[in-house]
Amino acid sequence: MVANQDHLRYVSTINDTIDEAAKARGTGIARRTDEYIADKINQGKAIIALNRDEFVGFCYIESWGHEKFVANSGLIVKPAYRGMGIAKRIKRAAFELSRKKFPNAKLFGLTTGEQVMRINTELGYVPVTFAKLTDDEQFWAGCKSCVNYDILQRTNMTKCLCTGMVFDPEEAAKREAAQVKAAKKKGFFARLFKSAIF
Repeated sequence: MVANQDHLRYVSTINDTIDEAAKARGTGIARRTDEYIADKINQGKAIIALNRDEFVGFCYIESWGHEKFVANSGLIVKPAYRGMGIAKRIKRAAFELSRKKFPNAKLFGLTTGEQVMRINTELGYVPVTFAKLTDDEQFWAGCKSCVNYDILQRTNMTKCLCTGMVFDPEEAAKREAAQVKAAKKKGFFARLFKSAIF
């Protein structure tokens, strides 16, 4: 569900879960301040998953570059709930919330997780170089708390262990139109073939 003020009591649990996941994976998941997470919840820019009152998972959205880019970040699911498709449901909800709030923005993300890459691909994201992501310095400043930030600095903000992925609504609309056209063409030839007399 979209998180609201009733969910502010989970903020420290969310951040602790992010930290634990980063340590377990040995790769970077940038920790945000509790105030930052609370602000996302207060703005209606976060998705939370609960099992009754127990925290299960979380993701938030943030806009960059004058709302030209939107990131779904901080996707986390507690270890006891992994492998149940919850991450996919959270990511889809965050994707839909992002499209609703910022319909013309390119959605993007950085991830080291194979599962997140698969989910992103299903949603229509494609891998891109960092040059195709936002140049908003505030976004990249958020990487400073990541254990791999030195790699990003050494490569002049062009490479890291993360993979950059983008969903471009214009490109998605073009792909959809091409698929509809191909389906109509296929349907036309199928009808023509059925009506042919041999």
